[in-house]
Amino acid sequence: METENKNISWNDFSKIDMRIGTIISAEVFKETKKPAYKLIVDFGEFGKRKTSAQITKRYQPENLIGKQVIAVVNFPPKQIANIMSECLILGAVGNNNDVILIQPENKADNGLKIG
Repeated sequence: METENKNISWNDFSKIDMRIGTIISAEVFKETKKPAYKLIVDFGEFGKRKTSAQITKRYQPENLIGKQVIAVVNFPPKQIANIMSECLILGAVGNNNDVILIQPENKADNGLKIG
């Protein structure tokens, strides 16, 4: 699968606010059309944010609690079923939409900026 390479500027990249957070709540999101989990992620001084993640092929809700993830936190809120998603957790998307979460190698402070 080829992807068209479109360069962005450093200024464009600097607008993306990516932060480390810890998943503190994870449950099956029954109201979505595609299998997903409803998550709450703690970003330290940036607060706790809700989101939906289609990561059900590789992860179970009980195993997500305490995992640190990287998320974009400056997208506008987006309605997903009956919640407003307040961040976008990053992952690598493989075959059949199998998502592998992107995580820090070592434990880091919640809210730490990725840059």
